[in-house]
Amino acid sequence: MAAISSLVPSRFLTLTSHLVIVITIFWSRENNVLACLPVGYTQDQYNAADTELIVALSVTLGMFVIELAGFLSGVSMFNNTQSVLSIGAHASASVALLFYLFEGWQCPVYWWIFALCSALPALTEIITIIFGLKRKPL
Repeated sequence: MAAISSLVPSRFLTLTSHLVIVITIFWSRENNVLACLPVGYTQDQYNAADTELIVALSVTLGMFVIELAGFLSGVSMFNNTQSVLSIGAHASASVALLFYLFEGWQCPVYWWIFALCSALPALTEIITIIFGLKRKPL
């Protein structure tokens, strides 16, 4: 029973840590943009890579809005399956994005992290919200 009662704070903390890391990457994205470019890059290549990273980070922030809306509204707060999936995905994203930030990984790696650790939990959150709102109270 103690493990189940600790899912809510764990989910909140992993969501928050992932959010903080994404915001940090957003603020200091120049180094990551440079890691995506060849040694002799043009300004157009830089602008394209910067725009790609801005779009990726913005979509990630949109996924956070979806997840936080479902979580903080209480619709999925006590759904154990959604909580475990969210905790696993966001903890993995936090670790992977720290490596992305500090090691200067290539930009396509971010899309993989996004798909597995942001889009998947947001999609399941939407499904949980839809089915959670359809359920009639007793």
